[in-house]
Amino acid sequence: MFIIRPAILDDLPTLLKLAKMVHFINLPADKELLASKIGRSRRSFAGDVDDIRHREFMFVLEDGESDEVVGTCSILCCVSWEGRPHIYLKTGKRSFYSEDLQLGQTHVTLELGTDTSGPSEVGGLILAPGFRGRPERLGSLLSLIRFHFIGLHREMFAERILAEMMGPLTPDSGTLLWEYLGRRFINLSYKEADLFSSRSKEFLLSLWPKGEIYASLLPPEARALIGKVGEETEPAKRMLEKQGFKHHGHVDPFDGGPYLDAAIAEVPIVKATATRHVTAIREAGSSQEAFVSYKGRGGFRATRSRYDLAGERIALPVATLEAIGAPHDAVVGFTPLPESKSPKRRGAKKG
Repeated sequence: MFIIRPAILDDLPTLLKLAKMVHFINLPADKELLASKIGRSRRSFAGDVDDIRHREFMFVLEDGESDEVVGTCSILCCVSWEGRPHIYLKTGKRSFYSEDLQLGQTHVTLELGTDTSGPSEVGGLILAPGFRGRPERLGSLLSLIRFHFIGLHREMFAERILAEMMGPLTPDSGTLLWEYLGRRFINLSYKEADLFSSRSKEFLLSLWPKGEIYASLLPPEARALIGKVGEETEPAKRMLEKQGFKHHGHVDPFDGGPYLDAAIAEVPIVKATATRHVTAIREAGSSQEAFVSYKGRGGFRATRSRYDLAGERIALPVATLEAIGAPHDAVVGFTPLPESKSPKRRGAKKG
């Protein structure tokens, strides 16, 4: 059985290996930054972080049989405030028409924008390649368990939530959009700029030109990346769209991937999450599945499990209760899930 639990410092070597596979601001491939994030997450899980701006939760996916960590994801309670804005490129359109020529052109524009409203964000999601496309649907477990957690702790999060989706990358983990756009104003490689932005984004505000930039000036292969996601990211994007996330024309300045957002109160899994008393059974007779979790002495632990209804209670297999560390008469977090279709291969991406 696979378990979701909080990241701990012992996970640092594995998390660093996973981080080096991708280029996520929320999962920096830097030992010091990762250790700091784990520490902040541990304090957040313990309830020791009063300031929402510094509260984040970092989860890992663990193989219950081998204790191997095979994936990670995170939730940031607040990603912007006055003096530290969320930065994006706003896409727009400008149309021009010539009466003499009797023809016109419509151009896509890009303009740096900022948001200090303080939304929450899901991010830092990656599943080790060898565990993708498995019948346990581990990618969806990693992605969606975050909304189960939010549903249990609604008061700790903002009204709106973001998800940054990674744009298509070249085989050497670069991006043509940055080479033909961002690097014209900020003379750093994509990898350098992306890593530095984990510490500060002041350089974007200081060096990026003000006003609209016409995407028509970019080569077609770079222009085509605006608002697009890589092939491996498509399943994660569709998963979030099913939870009500939408794209409103904001994209990442580094790789052009779209920012999706949603009203937390309208996310189906958040709405469906509640707490229920449990009854232990040997094995569930129903094919119904749910996310179930328990916060005991070992901290938050969650998984996907079959369950039966038992009056006002839910009946969970003994193996499930043992995996999440819950006694047989516990009150657990519970999110009933719709019937799943046959699994497809899933990648792992920013969202």
